[in-house]
Amino acid sequence: MEQTPLGTSVGVDDPYAFAGRCDFVTDDGRCRFAIEHATSDRAFARERRREDYACPVVEEGSSYRGNRASDRASSTDRGAETDSWRECSHYRSRTHGRQCVRCGLEERRTTDDGERPLLDEHHLSYAESESALASSSPSLGASHEITVSLCRWCHAKVHNSWARIGDDASPDPEAIAAREGRRSRERAETAFETAAKRREDTEE
Repeated sequence: MEQTPLGTSVGVDDPYAFAGRCDFVTDDGRCRFAIEHATSDRAFARERRREDYACPVVEEGSSYRGNRASDRASSTDRGAETDSWRECSHYRSRTHGRQCVRCGLEERRTTDDGERPLLDEHHLSYAESESALASSSPSLGASHEITVSLCRWCHAKVHNSWARIGDDASPDPEAIAAREGRRSRERAETAFETAAKRREDTEE
């Protein structure tokens, strides 16, 4: 399996098999990196400008085009694109998922800002510059930043016990308890707010 610069497992053999659409692809299939960061790579920006800033990977009718709601397109639709992402020097895919990709646990946010989220952002691959900062040895794997959402419990298992992201896994009992605890607090807060609103309406 691929490893982090610190030597722990990332839980996959091929990060690109779990990669989503590029963060820089707009809904109409253009490359936002070339538009907003042209000075970072002038040659790349010039090439994209000649093509009206069209993304070199996303094609008309692709599942990636206009599909911001999904972290991962279907494997049937994205086969060739997955290989092409590897070749784009500015590809980046950071997750915005609300569900653990390994066990399916869903995030439950609370009003307590100090409470740790149920989900973590897990790196399958680091950008080349980040790998260089974290390790004195050159990166042997991918050099793009690719992340997915993992619950805290699966995150620990992947790094500490060689669990795989593609495992047929169910949420850990502690994870379920944490989720249900938050759900119960949500209901209690909602009930309190509803009761307070009823009292206000009665007083008026």
